[in-house]
Amino acid sequence: MHVEFLEIPAVALIQPKRFGDDRGYFVETFSARLFCERVAGAVFVQDNEAFSAQVGTLRGLHFQKPPMAQGKLVRAVKGAIFDVAIDIRVGSPTFGKHVSARLDAEHGAQLWVPPGFAHGYCTLEPDTLVSYKVTNFYSPADDGGILWNDPALGIDWPYGASGAVLSAKDTQLPLLADLAPLFTSDPAREAQR
Repeated sequence: MHVEFLEIPAVALIQPKRFGDDRGYFVETFSARLFCERVAGAVFVQDNEAFSAQVGTLRGLHFQKPPMAQGKLVRAVKGAIFDVAIDIRVGSPTFGKHVSARLDAEHGAQLWVPPGFAHGYCTLEPDTLVSYKVTNFYSPADDGGILWNDPALGIDWPYGASGAVLSAKDTQLPLLADLAPLFTSDPAREAQR
C-alpha cells in the first residue's frame, strides 16, 4: 500500500497494491493494521455505497457534526469520480482550502477524509459506484454541509454549474462563511505529520 499525504497533510491518497496475472488481479482493499500504521488510528464502523447513473452527478459537500463526526475512506468501485475534501477546522492553517483527487475503478486509489473535513464528489463516468467506510454511524440529526459551488472554496468542478446533477438538499446548503465553528485544529500536532 502506497500512501501520499496531500497538500492538506491530514488527507491521504492511498494506492493499494494489485497483484495481476492473465486472469485479472487480486487486491487487499483495506487492512486495519496497515491503515493504522501508515495513515490514521481510525476505526471504521459502517460501509456505504452510492450509485450514480449520470455523468456529472455531484454529491456534497457533506460532513457530520461532533459528537458524530465521521472520517471517510472513499473509493470508486465502478466508474470514476472527482473527489474533494475541504478543511473546516477552525484554527487550521488550511481552513477553507481543499484538495482533490481522481478516484477510479481502473487504478483503485482511495481517499482518506478525516473528521473535520467536508466531503463531496462528482461522477466522471456513467453508472459510477462509490463505496466508502466511515468512522461513525450515520446520524440525521448531525448531518451538515456546505454549498458545493461556494465561491470562497474555489473548487473547479469538472462540469461547472451548468452540468452538475444535484439533489434538492445539496442546492440549499450554507456557505462556508455562514457555518458555525464546529471543528478545531491543533496546528502543532499537524506540523508533526
